[in-house]
Amino acid sequence: MIMTKRDLLLAAAAGLVAGGAGSIAAHGAGNTSEPKPYHDRMETPAHWHGSEKIAMVVYPGFTALDLVGPQYCFGSMMGAEVKLVAKTREPVRADTGLVFVPDQTFDECSADLDILFVPGGLAGTLKAMTDDATLAFFKDRGGRAKWVTSVCTGSLVLGAAGLLKGYKATSHWVARENLRGFGAEPVDERYVIDRNRVTGAGVTAGMDFGLALVAKLRGDDYAQAVQLLAEYDPKPPFSAGSPKTAPPVVRDMLLEMFKPFQADVQRIAESAAKRL
Repeated sequence: MIMTKRDLLLAAAAGLVAGGAGSIAAHGAGNTSEPKPYHDRMETPAHWHGSEKIAMVVYPGFTALDLVGPQYCFGSMMGAEVKLVAKTREPVRADTGLVFVPDQTFDECSADLDILFVPGGLAGTLKAMTDDATLAFFKDRGGRAKWVTSVCTGSLVLGAAGLLKGYKATSHWVARENLRGFGAEPVDERYVIDRNRVTGAGVTAGMDFGLALVAKLRGDDYAQAVQLLAEYDPKPPFSAGSPKTAPPVVRDMLLEMFKPFQADVQRIAESAAKRL
């Protein structure tokens, strides 16, 4: 039998609850009954199992890694139902060329969600921020979802839908200050939790974001098991992952490149402020 990652987590759960290898040895001493499989749900704490309905929105031009990291974390939660949702069921091409096939359309998506998630991007995100159907979907589902979440510039989509007004939030560093235009308070952190709003910073921060939310829903031990299974222990070859540590010439080059994007976001924010 080929084990899935969820099976492995169940095995880890059983090991943690039963006390690890020591419990296996104890079972073998004087006990002739068949040992329970490590993936027996009865061996794990009740709070490690759930039935969350999670909608992860995809749109043309979104950044794939914004979504894939959190999806790995959410997909590792036993019992959770994770769906990719889009305007139509047509395949959606991400900004680097990867193609994703939605599970559901906006209309087919559950009305009451536990987690509503949106990734970021550049040109595709700007289009999503001004698309009536997309904004209507976020206003509707976001108004009822238990957790309203994003990674990278996905928070700008939440802002355009009026879902971040009065909340602390983060985004990709080049767009973080643009959140003010949507009534949010920008925070320079890898992820920000303000009541039921959870926002992640740029791209790779999606793993931090995802693990933090898994910890909220399943507990620290469970989230740490997901982190270890993912071997998420980054040691990048350069210390250029933040504008604080990157060489000034590299940082300034990106800032110059993003000026048109920032101007477009500001224009959308001003329009949204009138509409909202």
